[in-house]
Amino acid sequence: MTPRRQRMILIGLMAVGVTISAALALRAFQENLLFFFSPTQVAAGEAPNERVFRLGGMVVKDSIEREPGSLTLSFVVTDYAHSMPVHYTGVLPDLFGEDQGVVARGKLDDQGGFVAEEILAKHDENYMPPEVADALARAEEAASQ
Repeated sequence: MTPRRQRMILIGLMAVGVTISAALALRAFQENLLFFFSPTQVAAGEAPNERVFRLGGMVVKDSIEREPGSLTLSFVVTDYAHSMPVHYTGVLPDLFGEDQGVVARGKLDDQGGFVAEEILAKHDENYMPPEVADALARAEEAASQ
């Protein structure tokens, strides 16, 4: 085999390797990408049915219901235009409460609710996740029109 042919084979193998590694990295990125949706967007059918995504909004006052003797609870998240029931089992953040901003990570269930794997609450009275603030502003704008 000539040196030129060996170099061409080596370059070809390197190109195949780079292509495969780029494809694997892109696939991993797509699988781990979390999209944010408001209850209005979920009601409009924009949220994926089979994938994990983030749902954000405000916890509706008097909507938190805890199952006695367990860590399971349900509550309602709203963007003031639409609301969505959320079910969660686990320990809640200390700042979680009614009339507070929340972001829940999970999937839609068969009954049209949201099953959360993780709950994130706002940090203090002045902070709200940017996605939640934007979704609430859009929902209020749409409701006023």
